[in-house]
Amino acid sequence: MQEIKQEKSQIKQNILLYLSNKGVSAYEFYKKSGVTRGILTQNNGINEDNIARFLAYAPDVNPSWLLTGEGEMLRSSFGECSESKGVAGVLADDPQPTTKGLPLIPIDAVAGFNGWDEAGVTALDCTRYDIPDFEAAHADFLIRVSGSSMYPKYSSGDILACRRIDEITFIQWGKIYVIDSRQGAMVKRLFPIEGDDDNIQCRSDNPNYPPFCLPKAEIRSLSIVVGAIRLE
Repeated sequence: MQEIKQEKSQIKQNILLYLSNKGVSAYEFYKKSGVTRGILTQNNGINEDNIARFLAYAPDVNPSWLLTGEGEMLRSSFGECSESKGVAGVLADDPQPTTKGLPLIPIDAVAGFNGWDEAGVTALDCTRYDIPDFEAAHADFLIRVSGSSMYPKYSSGDILACRRIDEITFIQWGKIYVIDSRQGAMVKRLFPIEGDDDNIQCRSDNPNYPPFCLPKAEIRSLSIVVGAIRLE
């Protein structure tokens, strides 16, 4: 993940600049994004969970500009984000070699701050591990956790075994999933939103991270977590 070079107070200024550019009121922004009300006008910084909520709310924003001030405010082409290599892209490129084992995808499933896609990753970049119990559970890949929002269930550095869900309309509510989204890979518990078929609620196990809304249109693939490896 790219290092955050700006102070978080400057990130808030960038968010305000984006909202001004879009003509979005503060009331409308807080209501739709789930970002903590009033945070943008407070003197303190902004935490990683609120940054993640903003990125989910504004998929057309350039994350590099938001975090570093470099480049253009908006992606050069909003559609290009679907072409970059997330979890789904890596697995789609898998040539199905004769080598046995589950691929460890070199993209972190972020539990906390939501990152963005890493281009140029292919299945050939993945180290493979032969873990019979995970293969028996029909796992398709392994991915490493980064962040603390799913603690104590999962800690940063844990490796999750995941099974791809072919039809994302069938979700086991309350279960933990790796979400391959336009903003990157996240690990969260998923819940429905009453009266809203276009969005889902993402919840963390760590009570310090409030839930947030994610548009279904932002989801490229879902994978349910079937096991984990934790180092002491």
